[in-house]
Amino acid sequence: MEKPLHYPVVVIGSGPIGLTLTNLLGIHGVGTAIVERNRLTVQEPRAVSIDDESLRTLQNVGVVEAVLHHVVAGYGSIYYGPSRKPFAKVEPTGRPYGYPRRNAFRQPILEQQLRDALARFPHVETFYGWDLIDHGQDAERVTLRLKGPDGQRRSVTCDYLVGCDGASSRVREGLGIQLAGTTFEERWLILDLEGNRNTTKHTEVFCDRRRPCITLPGPDDTRRYEFKLLPGETDAELLDPAMVARLLATHGADPAATLRRKVVYRFHARSAPEWSSGRVFLAGDAAHLTPPFAGQGMNSGLRDAQNLAWKLAAVLRGQLGSSLLATYQQERKDHLWQMIQLALRMGRVMAPRGVLHGLATRAFFHALNVWPAARDYVAQMKYKPSPYFASGFLVGGGSRGLVGRLLSQPEVAGPDGTRMLLDEALGPGFALLVRTADPQSAFARLDQPVWAALGARRVALLPEGTTGGEAPDGSFVAVHEVTPLLAGQLPPDQAVLLRPDRYVAATIPLAEAAAVAAKVEALVDGTWPASRPNQVLLVRPEQARETAAAA
Repeated sequence: MEKPLHYPVVVIGSGPIGLTLTNLLGIHGVGTAIVERNRLTVQEPRAVSIDDESLRTLQNVGVVEAVLHHVVAGYGSIYYGPSRKPFAKVEPTGRPYGYPRRNAFRQPILEQQLRDALARFPHVETFYGWDLIDHGQDAERVTLRLKGPDGQRRSVTCDYLVGCDGASSRVREGLGIQLAGTTFEERWLILDLEGNRNTTKHTEVFCDRRRPCITLPGPDDTRRYEFKLLPGETDAELLDPAMVARLLATHGADPAATLRRKVVYRFHARSAPEWSSGRVFLAGDAAHLTPPFAGQGMNSGLRDAQNLAWKLAAVLRGQLGSSLLATYQQERKDHLWQMIQLALRMGRVMAPRGVLHGLATRAFFHALNVWPAARDYVAQMKYKPSPYFASGFLVGGGSRGLVGRLLSQPEVAGPDGTRMLLDEALGPGFALLVRTADPQSAFARLDQPVWAALGARRVALLPEGTTGGEAPDGSFVAVHEVTPLLAGQLPPDQAVLLRPDRYVAATIPLAEAAAVAAKVEALVDGTWPASRPNQVLLVRPEQARETAAAA
């Protein structure tokens, strides 16, 4: 019998979530196989909105510059009443994480870019055209049976399996886990146009109970229109070419554009009660389904990938214990549910239940426009739940502090004056970031062994007007802020321990460095079971980075 192939991680599904997770694992040096039942990446438009957090993740993956060539960056939303008069505008201008907050993209292009990026990693293998038959696990490994494009069968084993295989996940089915929540009766018609000459940059939302509609901009002369089906209408009626043409004409669509895709869908607000079982994990639509109105379905999945990738790498490397993996759902699930609730609220604005509901909604927003702070709350998207978790792999915290929050990403200037976003200076692993005018002295006080055990890179944030530099012995790098996003967050002579996903694990006043280090040591020790497993990582992270850079 043919000996099964073995990988530290196998990812099932090569949509944006699976491909992003595999790229992140590749960067962390983890031997990974990605399995996809189709021979190609997706060819039709699906997700169309990508936010600033996701672009930051793609920056960490190393593909963001290529992705931005096919993105409409920084678009807003205009909400219209039945008379087609605007009553609310969302036009965020801030870049707290280094990128515009709302952006449009093309999923087929993104998936191909992410697939191409895997060629950097000799320790990553792809299985396109292979389907998962079933999987099982014991205390030591997961065993999968795969069926190839020509009907051949193969057994594969792995230390961890991640199902990124969508709403009808076979991985989730194999675990006996069902999504809990609601599937809504209302249906929406999606129309994707190519060769479109409608140059309106913003999303237009027509909040008319008679026929709610939203139209979204896209790159490369594409545009999407979505129309709600009314009670009594059938899918076939709305998909009829004459009806499609009539609907598009009533909302200013370019009559010369080509209809690339039309489909009717129901939306869902569902989540799996458990996102993992033993050595098997779920991510993206396999774990949760989000209504489309906030554009957070794929973005929520990319948060899953960013959260899970470094944890799998740290466990496989023997850097942290396997109990760390329990923090995946712990950290992600509450924020995911907040995003689902946001989408439902936005859906109620878009599709008022009746005349009075619509009037009340518009009156509410008109009242907000009178008060500058309230108007700014809407325009700058401050209503969007910020990325935060109260418990998990962190020390202390509190709703008003930095711990458990995604650190802002300013533009900084490096040792030679080159400008970059902060994550480029921090590197892909843990990092110690300290605001100080005297890096040598500051890092001398941060000499506790736990920072080296975590492989934390040392980065000093110098006061405005100074230039960056490196330590003579290469033990730290110093940069200064070009865009002062951290001035109000990180006080002088305080450091933060940043996780590889750029969430703050601990704040460290230099005068209390030893005490905080002891708490971090306890946090690290708490991830270990009674006996420590052997390291199974195939490639060290520094080797992976060198290989990827040379590719």
